[in-house]
Amino acid sequence: MARLAPILVIAFLAFTIFAFIDCIMTSETRVRALPKFLWGAIILLIPVIGGVLWFAIGKDRSSHLPAQQQPRGPVAPDDDPAFLRRLGEDKEREERIRQLEERLAELDDDQNNSKD
Repeated sequence: MARLAPILVIAFLAFTIFAFIDCIMTSETRVRALPKFLWGAIILLIPVIGGVLWFAIGKDRSSHLPAQQQPRGPVAPDDDPAFLRRLGEDKEREERIRQLEERLAELDDDQNNSKD
């Protein structure tokens, strides 16, 4: 038992530090029951039990992001209207370049034929 005591003390201390840092890093919108500063005080004043209470009651574990943090806009490139518009513009530009190159080649051929 004497060998186990230091390991338990270190584990409890690590858990308390982890819970306190998690409390500090958690957004105010995900804190339940009490204000965030009170949760921090509870975690520090009641070391292991405070951390357990924080994870059980104080922190909202739902995976839903608040409305302002939800990803917006298209996820895939082919869902993005701006991307699709750019593709269309690129295609038109390439077609125009191809036509101009053909015209230039025809003009070069005409000049070569007239010199002969």
